[in-house]
Amino acid sequence: MSAALAVRLTDLRFRWQAGAPCCLDIPSLAIAAGERVFIYGASGSGKSTLLGLLAGVHRPEAGYVEILGQDLGQLSGSGRDRFRVDHIGFIFQQFNLIPYLPVLDNVLLPCRFSRRRLAEARRDGKSEQAEARRLLEALGLEGQLLAQPAHRLSVGQQQRVAAARALIGRPELIIADEPTSALDADRQDDFLDLLLEECAAQASPLLFVSHDHRLASHFTRELSLAALNRASLP
Repeated sequence: MSAALAVRLTDLRFRWQAGAPCCLDIPSLAIAAGERVFIYGASGSGKSTLLGLLAGVHRPEAGYVEILGQDLGQLSGSGRDRFRVDHIGFIFQQFNLIPYLPVLDNVLLPCRFSRRRLAEARRDGKSEQAEARRLLEALGLEGQLLAQPAHRLSVGQQQRVAAARALIGRPELIIADEPTSALDADRQDDFLDLLLEECAAQASPLLFVSHDHRLASHFTRELSLAALNRASLP
C-alpha cells in the first residue's frame, strides 16, 4: 500500500464521552510519506489520544482520518485492527512487552499476527528470526540476552525491544508515543539516532510525540499539538 501522504486528517473531533468537553479538535494535519515528524505537547494535552486515533484504536466523533491512503472510517473494528497490525509499527509509552516471553519472541509477535509483516521479514530469503536478530543487534541487543524474558531487562533494554518489534516486517508507518521518557539525555540521543537510522533504512515515515521539546532537533519537521488543536485554545 502506498500513498503520497502517510497521514491526512480533516476536521477531526474527539471526546471521551457524550457531554464531555472536546479534547481534540484538529482542522487539518498532513504528513508526507517520507517525513520524520515530531509533535510536541505538554503532559495530558491529548498526544496519546491523537496517536490512538491515527492507529484506529479510537474512532473520532467527527472528521476524516486517512492513513497510507486508507480511510479508517470505512473499516470495521476488526478491519482497523487488521490494518494496524499489517501497516503500522507502534512503540508504546509503556512498551507493552509480554513480560514472560523471551526478547526474540516479543519482537516476532507482529509476524505471528500479520502475513504481510511475516513476508516482509522474510524478504531476500532470510528467516523472520534472522531479521529480528538483525534489528536487535542494530539497536544494541544481542547474544544470550535474546533468550531472556522481557521482565528481566532494564528499562532502556525494554525500550529497544519495543522498537525492534515495531520495525520488524517493514511497516509503512512508525508511531512512537513518548518512548524515551524513562531515559537520560545521552541514552535518549543514542536511541533516537538508532531509531531514525532504521526508519530510513526501511523507508518508513516516523511520527514521534513527546513532552520533551529538546528532542525536536532530530526530526525533519516539528509540530505543536497546542497549535494544531483548537480544543486547547483559550
